[in-house]
This record gives sequence, C-alpha cells and structure tokens, in this order.
Amino acid sequence: MTEYKNPVPTVDIIIETSEGVVLIKRKNFPYGWAIPGGFVDEGESLESAAVREALEETSLNVKLREQFFTYSDPSRDPRSHTIATVYIAEISSGTPLAADDAVEIGTFSASKLPDELAFDHSRILSDYFEYRQTGKRRTL
Repeated sequence: MTEYKNPVPTVDIIIETSEGVVLIKRKNFPYGWAIPGGFVDEGESLESAAVREALEETSLNVKLREQFFTYSDPSRDPRSHTIATVYIAEISSGTPLAADDAVEIGTFSASKLPDELAFDHSRILSDYFEYRQTGKRRTL
C-alpha cells in the first residue's frame, strides 16, 4: 500500500466586531496570537468546521459571511503542510471567552495587532485589513 503525505485542510475564521477582529492566544505550539481556527474533521464541510472551531476557541456562535482566501504555503504551519481556507464571519451570539486550546482572547484593530502572531496570520490579517480598506482582494 502506498502512503501519501498530503497537505491537511484547515480553516481560519476572521470574526469581525465594531472594534476589530477577534484573536486568540494559543495554549499549544506554535505559540502566539492567532486567528481562531483548526483542522477539518473527516466527514465535515469547511463551513461546518469554521463554525465549530469558532465556537470551540472563542465561545462565540458565528455566521459566516464570505470565504476570503485560501493560503497554502507549505511552510505556513511548522507542524506540517496545511492548507487554510479563511472565512470572514460576524458574531451571531455569545460573549468572547477563551476556550479549548486558547488561553486568552482579545479584539484587535489593524493598528493594534499583537507583535507575536502564529503561523502566517500576519500576512492573512494584512491581506484582510487591506481588503476592508480598499475593497481589493489579494491576488495570486
């Protein structure tokens, strides 16, 4: 039997608020502040995974508004090659509370982002804030 080393699908959820976006501080490696997200379970759609991961990590029920972009740089996650589909969402209910593998939660504007961002989330957030400012999406 041939064994394949395929990339792993993940989702990230940019949760918008009137003050900025919700980020979590990770409990596990790789450490730092991150956009809420995680691995897609077998038999789960990307959209279902995004809603589940948002709730697990932030205690927030979210409504997905749009699929933003997919990031696939093989070095984006130091643990393995992952492909992240990023969604933009709004809060439908709940109060932000760090849960699951998050030890802290906060809301950040483009000018007040934490210094230590995990994965490639600095790039993702830069792309997102540029999109919100200009209406132009990142291009390939």
